Amino acid sequence: MRSFLNDLNETMNLDIQSNRAEQKYTAAAQFRRVLWGAGKLFFRFSPRPCFGWRRFVLRGFGAKIGRQVHTYPSTRIYFPWNLAVGDWSAIGEDAFIYNLGQVTLGERVTVSHRAHLCAGTHDYTRTDLPLLKPPIEIGNQAWICADAFVGPGVVIGEGAVVGARAVVTKNVEPWTVVAGNPARVVKQREIKT
Repeated sequence: MRSFLNDLNETMNLDIQSNRAEQKYTAAAQFRRVLWGAGKLFFRFSPRPCFGWRRFVLRGFGAKIGRQVHTYPSTRIYFPWNLAVGDWSAIGEDAFIYNLGQVTLGERVTVSHRAHLCAGTHDYTRTDLPLLKPPIEIGNQAWICADAFVGPGVVIGEGAVVGARAVVTKNVEPWTVVAGNPARVVKQREIKT
């Protein structure tokens, strides 16, 4: 038995050296990362009510930002050129948009404080752990509540609500409310006038 486990362990070693040697970004992308490293200071240290200024900065770095979008200075956006945000949407304080892959927010979307949208992962089934960049799409009028996590490749349907601290690793149907870890449907969202 011990011999079997030793043999299994030998074949199961991760090839970290190959992972680190892999070129994950083009030279142009690396250059943009360096520029954003300096440019995000103009975003981060802007006064809180200067939403127009932050829209300007994000657009300058390739983000597609709609009208009247509110992003707060403590919001962390990894790659602005992989971000599209529709009109009247908001990304709250300390939200983290880890957008190695494209992250698209529809119109009138709210991403609350400390929410984490994670469009990057690794293929854990391969020894060299190649980088994956699955996109995230958040439909119009959806709400990602405080401290929620939305994983790589997830689509949040129109009008859906992801409850506070929920962990979403699968698509969420339109106009549903999900909560928990893992997130499960708790009810349908109804809008009262």
